[in-house]
Amino acid sequence: QVQLVESGGGLVQAGGSLRLSCAASGRTFNRYVMGWFRQAPGKEREFVAGISWNNGNTNYADSVKGRFTISRDNAKNTVYLQMNSLKPEDTAVYYCNARPTIGSWTQGYWGQGTQVTVSS
Repeated sequence: QVQLVESGGGLVQAGGSLRLSCAASGRTFNRYVMGWFRQAPGKEREFVAGISWNNGNTNYADSVKGRFTISRDNAKNTVYLQMNSLKPEDTAVYYCNARPTIGSWTQGYWGQGTQVTVSS
């Protein structure tokens, strides 16, 4: 069982930066693939970024490549999403997910989400 708590969201102007954090409970945090998703009003939840348990592999949605960076600190049971050059279309509720190495995101655990609002 893994419990996830996101933080770091807020209101920022276009071009600004935010860093989201996702704190996880559970002794096996370092065995989970971690990911960030987002859901804008009226839209489906979409994948933003993911990172393997050993920090070796990351992947990003095309819409955030070059602007967002995902990282994790297994010693602190925390995963981060550094968001730079934010755009109004990045406005959404951002969710953290933890899934087993072999499995899909739908089989993972979700946090409660944190709101990110980017003003133009």
